[in-house]
Amino acid sequence: MPNSTPPTHSPNRNLPNGGTEPARKAPDSDAAAAADVLALAQAGDHHAFAQLYALHKRRIYSLCLRMVGNAAEAEDLTQEAFLQLHRKIATFRGDSAFSTWLHRLAINVVLMQLRKKGLSLISLDEAMEPTPEEGPSRSFGAPDLALTGAIDRLALERAVADLPTGYRLIFILHDVEGFEHNEIASMLNCSIGNSKSQLHKARLKLRDAMRAQKRSEEQS
Repeated sequence: MPNSTPPTHSPNRNLPNGGTEPARKAPDSDAAAAADVLALAQAGDHHAFAQLYALHKRRIYSLCLRMVGNAAEAEDLTQEAFLQLHRKIATFRGDSAFSTWLHRLAINVVLMQLRKKGLSLISLDEAMEPTPEEGPSRSFGAPDLALTGAIDRLALERAVADLPTGYRLIFILHDVEGFEHNEIASMLNCSIGNSKSQLHKARLKLRDAMRAQKRSEEQS
Protein backbone atom coordinates (compact mmCIF):
# COMPACT_ATOMS: atom_id res chain seq x y z
CA MET A 1 0.00 0.00 0.00
CA PRO A 2 1.53 3.36 -0.97
CA ASN A 3 2.63 5.56 1.84
CA SER A 4 0.05 8.37 2.12
CA THR A 5 2.23 10.49 4.41
CA PRO A 6 3.01 13.75 2.61
CA PRO A 7 6.71 14.37 2.04
CA THR A 8 8.39 16.62 4.50
CA HIS A 9 9.87 19.78 3.04
CA SER A 10 13.56 20.11 3.63
CA PRO A 11 15.03 23.59 4.09
CA ASN A 12 17.70 22.52 1.60
CA ARG A 13 17.05 22.43 -2.15
CA ASN A 14 17.96 19.25 -4.09
CA LEU A 15 20.55 19.77 -6.80
CA PRO A 16 20.75 17.84 -10.11
CA ASN A 17 23.86 15.95 -8.95
CA GLY A 18 22.06 14.60 -5.92
CA GLY A 19 23.51 17.08 -3.47
CA THR A 20 21.70 19.78 -1.62
CA GLU A 21 22.04 23.54 -1.52
CA PRO A 22 21.70 25.19 1.89
CA ALA A 23 18.55 27.19 2.33
CA ARG A 24 19.09 30.87 1.71
CA LYS A 25 18.17 33.59 4.14
CA ALA A 26 15.12 35.61 3.29
CA PRO A 27 16.34 38.83 1.63
CA ASP A 28 14.81 41.00 4.30
CA SER A 29 15.81 38.87 7.31
CA ASP A 30 18.86 41.01 8.11
CA ALA A 31 16.80 44.19 7.85
CA ALA A 32 14.17 42.67 10.13
CA ALA A 33 16.82 41.69 12.67
CA ALA A 34 18.29 45.21 12.57
CA ALA A 35 14.81 46.68 13.05
CA ASP A 36 14.29 44.42 16.07
CA VAL A 37 17.58 45.57 17.62
CA LEU A 38 16.65 49.20 17.00
CA ALA A 39 13.20 48.72 18.55
CA LEU A 40 14.75 47.11 21.64
CA ALA A 41 17.28 49.93 21.95
CA GLN A 42 14.47 52.49 21.72
CA ALA A 43 12.70 50.63 24.51
CA GLY A 44 15.77 51.01 26.74
CA ASP A 45 17.53 47.69 26.17
CA HIS A 46 21.22 48.41 26.92
CA HIS A 47 22.44 45.26 25.19
CA ALA A 48 20.63 46.29 21.99
CA PHE A 49 22.11 49.78 22.22
CA ALA A 50 25.58 48.22 22.55
CA GLN A 51 24.87 46.28 19.35
CA LEU A 52 23.99 49.52 17.54
CA TYR A 53 27.18 51.08 18.85
CA ALA A 54 29.30 48.18 17.64
CA LEU A 55 27.60 48.24 14.24
CA HIS A 56 27.91 51.97 13.55
CA LYS A 57 30.93 53.16 15.55
CA ARG A 58 33.51 52.64 12.80
CA ARG A 59 31.72 54.81 10.24
CA ILE A 60 30.91 57.56 12.73
CA TYR A 61 34.52 57.63 13.92
CA SER A 62 35.74 57.74 10.30
CA LEU A 63 33.51 60.73 9.59
CA CYS A 64 34.69 62.57 12.73
CA LEU A 65 38.35 61.82 12.05
CA ARG A 66 38.22 63.10 8.48
CA MET A 67 36.43 66.25 9.59
CA VAL A 68 38.73 67.19 12.51
CA GLY A 69 41.97 65.42 11.57
CA ASN A 70 42.83 64.38 15.11
CA ALA A 71 42.36 60.82 16.41
CA ALA A 72 41.80 61.71 20.08
CA GLU A 73 39.35 64.49 19.21
CA ALA A 74 37.56 62.20 16.75
CA GLU A 75 37.18 59.57 19.47
CA ASP A 76 35.69 62.17 21.83
CA LEU A 77 33.28 63.37 19.14
CA THR A 78 32.27 59.79 18.39
CA GLN A 79 31.47 59.22 22.06
CA GLU A 80 29.50 62.48 22.16
CA ALA A 81 27.55 61.44 19.05
CA PHE A 82 26.52 58.18 20.71
CA LEU A 83 25.63 59.99 23.92
CA GLN A 84 23.32 62.15 21.79
CA LEU A 85 21.96 58.98 20.21
CA HIS A 86 21.27 57.48 23.64
CA ARG A 87 19.32 60.59 24.64
CA LYS A 88 17.38 60.93 21.40
CA ILE A 89 16.94 57.40 20.04
CA ALA A 90 13.34 57.23 21.22
CA THR A 91 12.54 60.17 18.92
CA PHE A 92 13.58 58.28 15.77
CA ARG A 93 10.42 57.69 13.73
CA GLY A 94 11.81 55.99 10.65
CA ASP A 95 11.27 58.90 8.25
CA SER A 96 14.76 58.15 6.88
CA ALA A 97 17.21 55.27 7.23
CA PHE A 98 18.57 54.95 10.75
CA SER A 99 22.17 55.32 9.53
CA THR A 100 21.21 58.58 7.80
CA TRP A 101 19.60 59.88 10.99
CA LEU A 102 22.60 58.83 13.11
CA HIS A 103 25.02 60.54 10.72
CA ARG A 104 22.94 63.70 11.01
CA LEU A 105 23.43 63.60 14.80
CA ALA A 106 27.17 63.08 14.36
CA ILE A 107 27.42 65.92 11.81
CA ASN A 108 25.75 68.30 14.23
CA VAL A 109 28.23 67.30 16.96
CA VAL A 110 31.19 67.84 14.62
CA LEU A 111 29.96 71.19 13.32
CA MET A 112 29.31 72.43 16.85
CA GLN A 113 32.89 71.52 17.77
CA LEU A 114 34.28 73.30 14.71
CA ARG A 115 32.28 76.42 15.58
CA LYS A 116 33.64 76.33 19.16
CA LYS A 117 37.17 76.24 17.77
CA GLY A 118 36.34 79.33 15.71
CA LEU A 119 37.91 77.98 12.54
CA SER A 120 37.88 80.45 9.65
CA LEU A 121 36.31 77.93 7.31
CA ILE A 122 33.19 78.27 5.21
CA SER A 123 30.19 77.07 7.19
CA LEU A 124 27.84 74.35 6.05
CA ASP A 125 25.05 76.89 5.58
CA GLU A 126 27.29 79.08 3.45
CA ALA A 127 28.35 76.10 1.39
CA MET A 128 24.73 75.33 0.66
CA GLU A 129 24.12 78.77 -0.79
CA PRO A 130 24.66 79.05 -4.57
CA THR A 131 27.24 81.60 -5.61
CA PRO A 132 26.29 84.24 -8.23
CA GLU A 133 28.65 82.89 -10.87
CA GLU A 134 27.02 79.47 -10.78
CA GLY A 135 23.93 80.59 -12.66
CA PRO A 136 21.02 78.15 -12.90
CA SER A 137 21.28 75.02 -10.81
CA ARG A 138 22.90 72.15 -12.63
CA SER A 139 23.09 68.48 -11.80
CA PHE A 140 26.55 67.07 -11.21
CA GLY A 141 27.00 63.39 -10.61
CA ALA A 142 29.64 61.91 -12.88
CA PRO A 143 32.97 61.04 -11.26
CA ASP A 144 35.81 63.46 -11.84
CA LEU A 145 38.34 61.46 -13.78
CA ALA A 146 41.10 63.87 -12.76
CA LEU A 147 40.70 62.55 -9.21
CA THR A 148 40.80 58.85 -10.09
CA GLY A 149 43.69 56.55 -10.79
CA ALA A 150 47.12 56.54 -9.22
CA ILE A 151 47.08 59.49 -6.81
CA ASP A 152 49.29 60.01 -3.82
CA ARG A 153 46.88 59.03 -1.07
CA LEU A 154 48.51 61.19 1.57
CA ALA A 155 48.51 64.21 -0.74
CA LEU A 156 44.82 63.68 -1.46
CA GLU A 157 44.01 63.36 2.24
CA ARG A 158 45.84 66.62 2.91
CA ALA A 159 43.90 68.31 0.12
CA VAL A 160 40.61 67.00 1.52
CA ALA A 161 41.57 68.29 4.98
CA ASP A 162 42.13 71.75 3.47
CA LEU A 163 38.68 71.92 1.88
CA PRO A 164 36.18 74.38 3.41
CA THR A 165 33.98 72.65 5.96
CA GLY A 166 30.85 72.35 3.82
CA TYR A 167 32.67 71.03 0.75
CA ARG A 168 34.72 68.61 2.83
CA LEU A 169 31.64 67.25 4.56
CA ILE A 170 29.77 66.48 1.36
CA PHE A 171 32.88 65.03 -0.32
CA ILE A 172 33.43 62.70 2.66
CA LEU A 173 29.79 61.64 2.85
CA HIS A 174 29.54 60.92 -0.89
CA ASP A 175 32.97 59.89 -2.16
CA VAL A 176 34.35 58.34 1.03
CA GLU A 177 31.37 57.05 3.01
CA GLY A 178 29.34 56.17 -0.08
CA PHE A 179 26.04 57.90 0.72
CA GLU A 180 23.73 58.83 -2.15
CA HIS A 181 22.77 62.46 -2.75
CA ASN A 182 19.22 61.92 -1.49
CA GLU A 183 20.62 60.60 1.80
CA ILE A 184 23.04 63.53 2.09
CA ALA A 185 20.22 65.96 1.38
CA SER A 186 18.27 64.39 4.25
CA MET A 187 21.25 64.63 6.61
CA LEU A 188 22.03 68.24 5.79
CA ASN A 189 18.52 69.57 5.16
CA CYS A 190 19.42 70.71 1.67
CA SER A 191 18.23 69.86 -1.83
CA ILE A 192 19.67 67.01 -3.88
CA GLY A 193 20.73 69.57 -6.47
CA ASN A 194 22.69 71.51 -3.86
CA SER A 195 24.41 68.34 -2.68
CA LYS A 196 25.48 67.53 -6.23
CA SER A 197 26.62 71.09 -6.88
CA GLN A 198 28.71 71.26 -3.70
CA LEU A 199 30.29 67.88 -4.44
CA HIS A 200 31.22 69.14 -7.92
CA LYS A 201 32.84 72.26 -6.45
CA ALA A 202 34.68 70.18 -3.85
CA ARG A 203 36.10 67.98 -6.60
CA LEU A 204 37.19 71.04 -8.58
CA LYS A 205 39.02 72.42 -5.54
CA LEU A 206 40.69 69.07 -4.96
CA ARG A 207 41.74 68.83 -8.60
CA ASP A 208 43.25 72.33 -8.46
CA ALA A 209 45.04 71.52 -5.20
CA MET A 210 46.49 68.32 -6.63
CA ARG A 211 47.65 70.11 -9.77
CA ALA A 212 49.29 72.86 -7.71
CA GLN A 213 51.08 70.31 -5.61
CA LYS A 214 52.29 68.45 -8.70
CA ARG A 215 53.67 71.68 -10.18
CA SER A 216 55.40 72.44 -6.88
CA GLU A 217 57.01 69.01 -6.83
CA GLU A 218 58.18 69.36 -10.43
CA GLN A 219 59.80 72.73 -9.70
CA SER A 220 61.59 71.56 -6.57
